[in-house]
Amino acid sequence: MSLQKILAISGKPGLFELKIQTRTGFVAESFLDGKKITVGMRSNVSLLSEIAVYTYDEEIKLAEVFKAIALKENDGPSISHKEDNTVLTSYFREVLPEFDEDRVYASDIKKIINWYNMLQPKGLVTIEALTAVEKEEIEK
Repeated sequence: MSLQKILAISGKPGLFELKIQTRTGFVAESFLDGKKITVGMRSNVSLLSEIAVYTYDEEIKLAEVFKAIALKENDGPSISHKEDNTVLTSYFREVLPEFDEDRVYASDIKKIINWYNMLQPKGLVTIEALTAVEKEEIEK
C-alpha cells in the first residue's frame, strides 16, 4: 500500500486506509483500532499523497519529508509528537532545514511526526517503500 490510499479525516483521530468508494462517500479503516467507518462526501478529507510542506523555495511532498525522517532515523521510529514545541521544531529543522517557519506551525510538525510514527511500524514509510513511490510518480 502506498500513501495514495491513506487519509486524514478532519475531526477524527489518527489515519485511515481507504477501503472502498460508495455512491455517497467511502469506507475507511482506522490505523489506530482497525474499525471501519463510513465517510460522507461532505467530510473534510486529505490524501497524504496530496499534502505538501512549505519551504522557502517551494512545497515539498509529504512523502519526501517522511523519507527524510526515515533516513535520519535509519527506518526506525521518530521522536514522540508529544515533545516540547522547541524540541519538535529543532528536530524538524534537522530533517528539513529549509522549511518555512512562518507557514509551518508546531501543530503541523506534531501531525507529521505522529503520522510518521503511525505508519512506520506498518512498513509504509521506509526508505525503500518511499523510493518506490517516487519512481512510480516519475513514470507517470
